[in-house]
Amino acid sequence: MRETLSWEILFVFIGGLALFLYGISMMSCGLKKASGVRVRKLISKISGNRFYGMLAGAFATVIVQSSSTIIAILVGLVQTRLMTYSEALAVMLGAEIGTTAMAQLVAFKLHDYALIIFAAGFALSVLGKSESLRFTGEALSGFGLLFFGLKVMSEAVAPLQSYAPFLSLLRYLDYPLLGVGAGMLLTALMHSSAAFIGILVTLALQGSLTLDAGIALMLGANVGTCITAVLASSGMKRAAKRVALAQVLFNATGILLFLPLLQQFAELIRYFSPIADGYGAGKLANEVPRQIANAHLLINLFMALFFLPFLSLFDRLLYWILPDDPEEIRLVPAVWYLKESALTTPFLALSYAKAEVARMGSIAAKMVRASLYPFINSGPGKDEVFPHLSVIGGMNMREEKLDFLESRISDYLIKISRSALNERESREVFALMNIVNTLESIGDVVETLAAKLVEKKRELKSDLSNEGKYELMEIHTLVCQEIEQLAGALKEMDPSRAGVVLQGDVRFKQLVAEAETTHLKRVFVMHDAEVTHDVHTELIDLLEQVHHYCKIVAGNIPDSGAISSR
Repeated sequence: MRETLSWEILFVFIGGLALFLYGISMMSCGLKKASGVRVRKLISKISGNRFYGMLAGAFATVIVQSSSTIIAILVGLVQTRLMTYSEALAVMLGAEIGTTAMAQLVAFKLHDYALIIFAAGFALSVLGKSESLRFTGEALSGFGLLFFGLKVMSEAVAPLQSYAPFLSLLRYLDYPLLGVGAGMLLTALMHSSAAFIGILVTLALQGSLTLDAGIALMLGANVGTCITAVLASSGMKRAAKRVALAQVLFNATGILLFLPLLQQFAELIRYFSPIADGYGAGKLANEVPRQIANAHLLINLFMALFFLPFLSLFDRLLYWILPDDPEEIRLVPAVWYLKESALTTPFLALSYAKAEVARMGSIAAKMVRASLYPFINSGPGKDEVFPHLSVIGGMNMREEKLDFLESRISDYLIKISRSALNERESREVFALMNIVNTLESIGDVVETLAAKLVEKKRELKSDLSNEGKYELMEIHTLVCQEIEQLAGALKEMDPSRAGVVLQGDVRFKQLVAEAETTHLKRVFVMHDAEVTHDVHTELIDLLEQVHHYCKIVAGNIPDSGAISSR
């Protein structure tokens, strides 16, 4: 072989790697489609049981074929408070077990049958009469394709067995620390432990890799794959960052436990793995792929079972390293008043629900107050409570809170409704559910205003006229007064205060009619008014929607006098 590496070998190897990764993607996509919605929701639906959480993580990773994807999903679920980070830890342990499935698959040396498997899957995906069969065919096609990619890579690197510089490089991997570092770096660059494992098995199939070197590289790959979770958690809340930190510490602990005992562990793997006849590179080629797969499984399984009983202590350690930020906690959606223990006493539970609904009203009022700012002023502005947030950032944060509270309060009210209630309490529960849904709708209106209309105005590159701004501010001021009245009425659950909102309907309609008339007159004489016509009219329409929802809330505020006299 020439002393310089052939570009042909490099190109064929990269092509094989691309086929391998595309096969994994195709297989994963087909499995996810065939498995239905239940599997996609599995992670967010697990119970508090650690063992079940670990099983869920393992199963989901086998389906997705990427522990990095599962950890990134966990980061997102914790960020959106659909899962606590303590629950996410158990799922993470399972994900580390599930990721060993790929190594086991590629170690079966099915590459000689790759095209037959691909053809069978293709036929099933084309001729299958049901969606389930077609999706299964897609997964089978991907399964064949990844093995064909493995075969291409294996054939590409075969000439390297006699290439002196390459053999010299491999000798360096016999140093465990260098192997760990190389595995960590290459996996971080690839963002895929599956791709790196494919390369390891390819080298092992050619007899170019020893088991000791393969284990060291694999330990490094376990840490290198954490880069996906670290990047996914950047800019997120501390709880989400703790999930990424947990994966790093988990896999780093694996290195600390297994690296000092590398030779003894390798002997254990050889003892439990099949032995091949022959000697030299041929013997390595027949034994090492399966040994690497078994080592990968045993390490991750041992680590998961080792950590599982100590998750509470691990939880505390993570919190000690990365504690909650007090300012951040205020930004995170949370209930303040709802108490499960009060559900046995409907009167008490209703008082807690009313307090939480009143809080929703205050949050909605802050959103409405800020809603017109982006259309009247040029800069991003600052949130009235959290100055480090922009005005739009503050609105988005409160919309997330309203969505969260709507879900939690509705669930709480449903639980109250299952108790023995008198007629007045039943009416109160029904009224509060209507109020909660309506307040959440106000948040949706303001979010639309902040997202859709602000972007639309930005694209126009034209400002609203001063006259138009003044008219909008008049309508907006009246709407703000209404929702402020509502917030106060909700705190006291006072229907008489809410009646003030209903009385302002005539004045509101008058302001809207005047604004629409004068705006249409400007459109005929001013070019800028014509350009911003859609934005102007949609703003009025959205403020009308907020006014309409305010009336609905005002009409639903229950008279709780009789309840309080009990």
